[in-house]
Amino acid sequence: MARPIGAVTRGTTNPNRLRRMDRWIAATHAAALLRADDPLAVDLGYGAAPWTAVELLTRLHRVRRDVRVVGIEIDPERVAAARPYEREGLTFAHGGFEVPLPGGRRPLLIRAANVLRQYDEDQVAEVWGRLCARLAPDGLLVEGTCDEIGRRHVWVALGPAGPRSVTFAARLASLDTPSDLAERLPKALIHRNVPGEPVHAFLRDFDRAWAAAAPYGALGARQRWIRTAHALAADWPVLDDARRWRQGELTVRWEALAPA
Repeated sequence: MARPIGAVTRGTTNPNRLRRMDRWIAATHAAALLRADDPLAVDLGYGAAPWTAVELLTRLHRVRRDVRVVGIEIDPERVAAARPYEREGLTFAHGGFEVPLPGGRRPLLIRAANVLRQYDEDQVAEVWGRLCARLAPDGLLVEGTCDEIGRRHVWVALGPAGPRSVTFAARLASLDTPSDLAERLPKALIHRNVPGEPVHAFLRDFDRAWAAAAPYGALGARQRWIRTAHALAADWPVLDDARRWRQGELTVRWEALAPA
């Protein structure tokens, strides 16, 4: 067997760490899951414990009962430790960015959370290209970063042709300002949060809109976030609406935040 592509991560994981990302995937990718002939999802780099793969299966089952999830890890010891958790619809395999699947199957979803954090920025495009090339025609790659217990999360969604959007998600009670999420920007953007870069301008405007919406805080952080999102949508290509904003999310077109 060829050596897997990539490097072993720290493997840090906790139950429910990726709940915000999973919730978004289940909502926005549901139509593709329902019409797919082969509803296969990959949890790439699930870490030292298999919780995130188990939870992904549970959450996608709410959309379609015959979804299958494959957890892929580059560390063979982690794969061996996960095998007792296999069940109908859930298996684990040794591999990396080549995404090895039986028969060359192309997954409808690849989720890679907290994987590229340790890589250099100039490696991201190559990894994205490799993973996107493995997707089914209607497939989705979700790559991003979150804190240790999943309160703050930012991810990029990509299709077979490349990046589409960036989503900011948070437990709103944990935020002083939206720019608190800057520390969780994915590797493609985290070093770009400097003057002159689009993501820096966006976070500046996000904070200004949040400050202007302060009176809505009397109705709760959710109402303040919704008002902030409405204001941002006047100047930025916001892709979602109040149904997602109520979940503490906001999604922007990738091209608006892409590195200058």
